[in-house]
Amino acid sequence: MANLNEIIQWCDQTLKSHEFKDYAPNGLQIEGKSEVKKILCAVTASQTAIDAAIAYGADLLLVHHGYFWKGEPYPITGMRGKRIKSLIQHDISLVGYHLPLDSHPTIGNNAAIADLLELEHIQALDPNERNPIGNIGYLKSAMSPEAFKQFASEKLGFDAIHLPADKTSIQKVGFCTGGAQDYIKKAADQDCDAYISGEVSERTFYEAQELNVHYYACGHHATEKYGVQRLAKAISEQFNIEYSYFELNNPI
Repeated sequence: MANLNEIIQWCDQTLKSHEFKDYAPNGLQIEGKSEVKKILCAVTASQTAIDAAIAYGADLLLVHHGYFWKGEPYPITGMRGKRIKSLIQHDISLVGYHLPLDSHPTIGNNAAIADLLELEHIQALDPNERNPIGNIGYLKSAMSPEAFKQFASEKLGFDAIHLPADKTSIQKVGFCTGGAQDYIKKAADQDCDAYISGEVSERTFYEAQELNVHYYACGHHATEKYGVQRLAKAISEQFNIEYSYFELNNPI
């Protein structure tokens, strides 16, 4: 058992959440029990994830995609109202970390992608960022664009969408998980051979061609399911409490 506020303080310090300008609040979003025995982690605070937390007997639901995003309407009604009501009725805290969990050099989503793809010599995608949201890494051996598509698909468990460029070989790879397809411009500025993110837009097809950077869309969910697991594991080890991961099976 651990104190909720102590867990949040430790997470905030570990992830340096105060250093980020984000699209939603990081940390405690809905306050439940003051003492935490069990944590369930999931990528998104969907109703199915909340139901799983209730069934698991969790005191805390840890997610990457929480609530209260900029531009959302203020009234707590409809689908979001039902979700929040479920959490409050069962006294479950909702804790979400967005950009800080993408960025962290060992726990983060990008760090996990680098590990899975066996990338080396990791550096910032944008050298001007204090806490880089995206990164660059190098394959141990160069691959053809087709071989890299197969490699990335196998490693990330997602049938990657490949938008081709003219380059015949890939070794320098830019990457940023989730919906960061527009960072392909940053990858081009850094002379990357390829760029990986989660989603893809219609415009990305042309950008890959004209910027001469192979683009691989590897799934928003598929690229961002590792950070919450790494963070939950770290919390479990720090505070000696139980945790479990709920897989949402989101194909996007």
